[in-house]
Amino acid sequence: MTKMKALVLTEPGQTEIWEIDKPAPAEGEVLLHVSWVGFCGGDLNGFRGLFELQEYPNVLGHEVGATVVETGPGVPDTLQPGMRVTVNPYQHCGTCLSCRKGRTNACQDNKTMGVRRAGAMTPYIVVPWQKLHTSDKLSLQELALVEPLTVGFHAAARGRVAASDTVAVIGCGIVGMGALAASAYRGAQVIAVDIDDSKLAIARKAGATHTVNSAKVDLHEALAAITHGDGPDVIIEAVGNPATYRAAVDEVAYTGRVVYIGYAKKPVDYQTGTFVRKEIEILGSRNCLGEFPEVIAYLESGRFPVQEVISRTVSLDEAGAALAEWSANPGPITKIMVCLDS
Repeated sequence: MTKMKALVLTEPGQTEIWEIDKPAPAEGEVLLHVSWVGFCGGDLNGFRGLFELQEYPNVLGHEVGATVVETGPGVPDTLQPGMRVTVNPYQHCGTCLSCRKGRTNACQDNKTMGVRRAGAMTPYIVVPWQKLHTSDKLSLQELALVEPLTVGFHAAARGRVAASDTVAVIGCGIVGMGALAASAYRGAQVIAVDIDDSKLAIARKAGATHTVNSAKVDLHEALAAITHGDGPDVIIEAVGNPATYRAAVDEVAYTGRVVYIGYAKKPVDYQTGTFVRKEIEILGSRNCLGEFPEVIAYLESGRFPVQEVISRTVSLDEAGAALAEWSANPGPITKIMVCLDS
């Protein structure tokens, strides 16, 4: 059987290149040649041993730009070799309460590629045909950006962001960029909050109308000035830090909505009376639910600064070292992309 390389997270802080078998498509499956895979914050936290869902050892990777190579029996003729695709990396059980409600993104036994089952950081993978989304306009690199942006788009949907809203997004990594882009796409006034000026500059290009460097100015005073003392109608937290978790509740407007995407790594202490006095809604946002076509159409419109958010591109052989370097110096990095064709 043909062997191929794969980047495996063997334990916290340790990656290796393994030789694994090249797969073949079974019934209902499609064989893909993977060209681009993005690293995400979940990969970083898995590397650091801080992601509670990460299983070891595991082939990393769930942000995919790939080409159809071969289809197994039972795959519709609408999928043909040569088509460019991205992959919905989530696998739901279909039987838990969330699935029975149609909220498959919050499946109680969700298995995301690269987290709880083998990922895409390898030249060939097989996936069920239902998990594929095509575009004849986007490049393979752009297709690898679709999945992380869907997470931000889902957060905006969870927050019911409307054109009448002022939305603050805390954290301008790629998921935060997706949330602010989605909010701007919905017509909202968007405030981007981060501690890195280079990310805030990109956020402007992604649709933010205001930026706040919370390391340089007082966040409360800045948000109050922009919102005339009201506070943002919606705050989307995309960092996963106890301080930003609390700030979202403290700074959101009365009767506002807080959406949490990031996993806080430590317990969060709140003054819970704030929840009641403000009568705010606090919403979790996990993965995505049906946002792939919307994000593909958005990227096809050319409104997102694709090249600006890609901080670095590396080969598969360089990917493990790049992940370790990102862990050691995460500040200026928005997105690392791995090219498997190099």
